[in-house]
Amino acid sequence: MFLLLLIVLSACLSAAGSVPACPCAEEQLCQPVQHERELEVFVFDVGGKAWKSYDWSKVTTVAAFGKYDAELMCYAHSKGARLVLKGDVPLPDMVDETNRTTWIKEKVNLAKSQFMDGINIDIEQAVDKSSPEYSALTALVKETTDMFHKEIPGSQVSFDVAWSPKCIDKRCYDYTAIADACDLLFVMSYDEQSQIWGDCIAMANSPFNQTLAAYDQYIEMKIDPKKLVMGVPWYGYDYVCLNFSQEGVCTIPKVPFRGAPCSDASGKQIPYSIMMKQINSSTSGRLWDEIQQAPYYNYKDKDGKIHQVWYDDPESISLKAAYVGEKGLRGIGMWNGNLLDYSNDPVAKQQSADMWNALVPNQQK
Repeated sequence: MFLLLLIVLSACLSAAGSVPACPCAEEQLCQPVQHERELEVFVFDVGGKAWKSYDWSKVTTVAAFGKYDAELMCYAHSKGARLVLKGDVPLPDMVDETNRTTWIKEKVNLAKSQFMDGINIDIEQAVDKSSPEYSALTALVKETTDMFHKEIPGSQVSFDVAWSPKCIDKRCYDYTAIADACDLLFVMSYDEQSQIWGDCIAMANSPFNQTLAAYDQYIEMKIDPKKLVMGVPWYGYDYVCLNFSQEGVCTIPKVPFRGAPCSDASGKQIPYSIMMKQINSSTSGRLWDEIQQAPYYNYKDKDGKIHQVWYDDPESISLKAAYVGEKGLRGIGMWNGNLLDYSNDPVAKQQSADMWNALVPNQQK
């Protein structure tokens, strides 16, 4: 009788879904991806089905920042690519060790139940070096990495950092310790005008020299280049010009951010797909700034106001991607994979292909 009860109980637990069923056509596709490729191409996906049009010959990791998609998981695994969770949490909640452990366990269990391969920790909160959050953040990264590696063999734990380690946006983190504690740092080499301390003018989202100098800063902190993934933007900023000089300088409204008098918050983020349509009707066409090594264009809106749009395209991205190879960085990636035009329009298809190819300029298709 007792044996019969055990059998019935086991069947009930299985039926209740205590062990999740693999949603893939092939059972092995639910196994975690464990092998590493020479170059990491890290893609943020914000939902929908745009991933079906990604260049999967390049993708190594997809960070799922949209709703979980089992079809995406199965497909990514079929291509040998990881799918990782988004890890976002109010940092004050992590000062308490018990809260940290609970949060980490929840994320590990979620990743397991969805057959995922790790987590991308995206905090981006202001932290003072003298605050309890300073050490708590490092502990969060280390403990997350330890538990994920233990529970999901071969899993990847990444952490998103600002374009420079110089307390950008008051994010004064222990970057060296965090880099040591996780598998890789995704360096967000964009929104580089989030704090404008000089003239309040429209500038490049990811200017070449400033971007590369910041990687030198990370490396000078004894962070292994093989821990660094360069993030590039697949979007730009559209600024309304308060004044437009004869030299083409666009003065922008003052919108303070974390201590700085001006910021890119006075502009509006525009996807690459939209800009490629808009540029055809612009007043200037594509222009190139030799100092910032970035494209831009000007246009007039229906009210007659002049706008200046700064963005990245295959030319500016290829220049930065070359540095990835030269310095031996872990890889490259973008925010975000959904921002291209994946329609069947021949021009759009070529533009999207060019953007993917710019990430790995030396790779033969």
